Amino acid sequence: MAPVTDSQSGRIHGAISGQIRKTREFVDQTEPAALAIISVMALSLFGALVGFLAVSDWTIVPFVAFLASSAVGWFRYQEETAYVIALMMTVSTILILGLIVVFIFRESIPVIQYESATVYGFTVPGLRMFIESNWDAVSPPIRYSMVPMIHGTVMVTLIASAVAAPLGVSAALFLSEIAPAPVREVVKPGVEILAGIPSIVYGFIGFTVLSPWASDQFQTTGQGSYLFVGIVVGLMALPTVVSVAEDALSSIPESMKSGSLALGTTDWQTMTSITLPAAFSGVSAAVLLGVGRAIGETMAATVMLRGVPRLTEPLANVFYGMETLTSIIARNYGEADGLQMDALFVAGVILFITVLVISVGAQYIEWRMRQATRG
Repeated sequence: MAPVTDSQSGRIHGAISGQIRKTREFVDQTEPAALAIISVMALSLFGALVGFLAVSDWTIVPFVAFLASSAVGWFRYQEETAYVIALMMTVSTILILGLIVVFIFRESIPVIQYESATVYGFTVPGLRMFIESNWDAVSPPIRYSMVPMIHGTVMVTLIASAVAAPLGVSAALFLSEIAPAPVREVVKPGVEILAGIPSIVYGFIGFTVLSPWASDQFQTTGQGSYLFVGIVVGLMALPTVVSVAEDALSSIPESMKSGSLALGTTDWQTMTSITLPAAFSGVSAAVLLGVGRAIGETMAATVMLRGVPRLTEPLANVFYGMETLTSIIARNYGEADGLQMDALFVAGVILFITVLVISVGAQYIEWRMRQATRG
């Protein structure tokens, strides 16, 4: 384990050293006038950021200075200015994302402290939000349990994954290995068009068509069920699964497939024995990204669910749909205040951590796939 850690530390140190060396070379090779303009750009952008964070009326002054210096630099030293602007935009993006993360975590602290519970003499912040199932922001005792919303999110995600995973992988396999080129050129863009349809449209169709039909067929009281919300969200996640899985399947070297066919296997045997196992990491990453899409879906769930933050009875009942983490934020943020608003930030923190873990896992799996394919 130690050699791996030392190797990783060496790569990080090498990357930092290389970046420092490139920066020094850039400074040495750049004219003094260009360095002066670049310095004005950097300082003015930093001043604009500080003014924005301080909610100052003078924020516009450094921002205008940044635009003016950028315009001058673009006409006189275009290459250097483009390089610095790209660098500053990258740093700004990372900084903004970091500030957003800090903000949502900071806003969730009051309700985490409020929902503390004592276990064996130790106070655990926020524990009551995950061991009780009562959400009541009006009647004492005020409680903000995340359990009903986590349950709803898990139910919708599982159903959506059951829809998107097999359909998406099958469609990707068809596009990559079976479909003729003219068919692929039509079908793949058509599948990706699904990603461009607003989620509220899916939710509206589910609310006006699927929910009434389900209520009549299954004789449920009222509309809204995890089953059909999951189906709709699964269809919304299809483009992500199909695109990523198709790229993974297409990256498998043709020599592996040709070698299998040369041994006398059929096309289906080659796909199931060679192509899919070789691209398993990429296909898994595609499914994980689709799951992340399902977890973060908001409008379809908000429109189709009942909006009652409580557990279904029994827990596995998919024919009733109450609330998810995303829908409770969308449904309550306009009128929430105080601890209730902080509780919505807790829901956001849970979503952030969940999607972050899934995204990192998907990226790691894709990295392993590239390493295996290269090997």
